Amino acid sequence: MRTVLKKAFILSTIAAGLGIAMQAGAQQKPAPAPAAAPAPAPAPAATGGVKNLKMQSTWPASLTLQENFKMFAERLDKLTSGQIKIEAMAAGQIVPAFEILDATHKKVIDGGHGVAYYWVGKNKTATLFSATPAGPFGMDHFDFLGWMNEGGGMDLYWEFYRDILKLNVVGWPIGGSSPQAFGWFKRPIKNLADFKGMKCRQTGIVAEIYQKMGMQTVNMPGGEIVPSAQRGVIDCAEWVGGVEDLRLGLPQVWKYHYTPGMHESNSMLELIMNGDVWKGFSPQQQESVRSAVMETFVRWGIRWQKQNADAIEEMRTKHGTQILRTPPEILTEFMKTWDKMAAEEAAKDPFFKKVLESQRVYAAKVVPAKRFMFPPYSFAANYYFPEDVRKGPAKGEAKGK
Repeated sequence: MRTVLKKAFILSTIAAGLGIAMQAGAQQKPAPAPAAAPAPAPAPAATGGVKNLKMQSTWPASLTLQENFKMFAERLDKLTSGQIKIEAMAAGQIVPAFEILDATHKKVIDGGHGVAYYWVGKNKTATLFSATPAGPFGMDHFDFLGWMNEGGGMDLYWEFYRDILKLNVVGWPIGGSSPQAFGWFKRPIKNLADFKGMKCRQTGIVAEIYQKMGMQTVNMPGGEIVPSAQRGVIDCAEWVGGVEDLRLGLPQVWKYHYTPGMHESNSMLELIMNGDVWKGFSPQQQESVRSAVMETFVRWGIRWQKQNADAIEEMRTKHGTQILRTPPEILTEFMKTWDKMAAEEAAKDPFFKKVLESQRVYAAKVVPAKRFMFPPYSFAANYYFPEDVRKGPAKGEAKGK
């Protein structure tokens, strides 16, 4: 834009000079003073200069969840040719981990990176935009991303922050850190009764569900889990699974790791941004944000799956982790407890009901269709890499024919 305006200015100046010279030659009179050339129109405020933004996550610096944040910042820098630069800071560098939402609203920071279910203390609908238990309704995280982008979820997401929480914040799902493991325990868990009374790190609506199932829960940021486990403050913890748990140091404190869990079949990392910061971007810059978000979702996700596979192998071979299957009784009871809680919340909160029903309608169409079209993942997996369900995943050997 600036180059075009500069050229226009030069051409107009030359043209003005030529016109003066022609007039002087024809009339043999002193040329009048040339009129001042019009100043080029200023570039729109949204495109002027480099925007340096300070954003903070809820994650310790060592986690791949933080790498998701950094990947977004790097991609946005490149997509905007350096017009938007984000300093992607880890938890606590400006505000405590669980304060990034309010800090973004107040513009203490320009934005943040976390997960929406951290905000259920403000409104329980928050969990429906991050990690609705049981999918929701059987959806995995790509189905959930479909609901967000093709089923009206994004409109509801922005409405939630704007109209329900009254916050000057916008957000996007930026990664599917799922499905997540049931968790780590100091002793084996064989049935539902085994974990009753245990004190476990859980967050959000999931903590409430497990409380109803008999577990004592403690909410704490990821960075506090290992020290609390070492001091015996907690008996168990849910974090993520795979590489995240390895980097956090959980294999060094407990040996019993159970998977899967139904609490985060899909788990949406979220990128949030102050609304005024968002409005200050040009339309092209806003499109760059959307593109960087979606690219990060996919590129980080496929890298993450390989990192998880490597981490599981390291846990077992280096740390002696026993990776075990979660008893089905626990998973079934979890879904039953959630369905009851969701119905109760929907009866109290019209917006919660609106979002949950939107998810139900979308899932009712895509989940049965996907089940029809896709073979069960375990079908070919068990053929090539047989699994002992009592002991969890095994390397196995490909069968020959």
